[in-house]
Amino acid sequence: MQKTIVITGASRGIGFALAQQAAADGHTVITLTRNSAPLENTKGITPFSVDLTDTAALSDGVEQIKSRFEKVDVLINNAGVLINRPFAQTSQADFQTTFAVNFFAVAALTQALLPHIDPTGHIVNISSMGGVLGSAKFPGLAAYSSSKGALITLTELLAEEYKATGPAFNALALGAVQTEMLADAFPGYTAPVTPEKMAEYILKFALEGHQFYNGKVLPVALSTP
Repeated sequence: MQKTIVITGASRGIGFALAQQAAADGHTVITLTRNSAPLENTKGITPFSVDLTDTAALSDGVEQIKSRFEKVDVLINNAGVLINRPFAQTSQADFQTTFAVNFFAVAALTQALLPHIDPTGHIVNISSMGGVLGSAKFPGLAAYSSSKGALITLTELLAEEYKATGPAFNALALGAVQTEMLADAFPGYTAPVTPEKMAEYILKFALEGHQFYNGKVLPVALSTP
């Protein structure tokens, strides 16, 4: 069955591969990303150029989705920012920028779009192994891993709050994937998983995983940098 899928952070990396694969499979794909150019003129993809940290722009983007699409079946909160910097050199602005994208924008978009999401639908938050309690942690990722930990907790809370009505909420804690973001943060490191392969897994989980899971955090990692 074909679904209507909203994907954030789809101009490159995992999000771009997700959008391309979902559209190729015949789903209706809506993307919210600052740079929509790579997604334009692709059959099955409706791209909106939106800065998710801009409250007015996000609200306008959601209203456009509501006016043009009957409902949303899947929301994949994939947009993220990673700053690799020693804690002593990580500024408050670095923390604010990281949390603005990785946590506050997710909460704001989810809240705004929830009334338009099918009760049997699925919201998938893309977190990181660095945000999982008890997992290996790495120097330089204080802002990033903390924001991803907050996202995991939000996922668990929303699953509990909406368990009687739906939709379902789950988080995927990703390990290292060979994206531009990873390359920028860890120059010279080569991850064992491609964006396309990870996107394939995420798409399948987004479409089917809520039949088996709600409020769960699933590690998806061969390795972490």
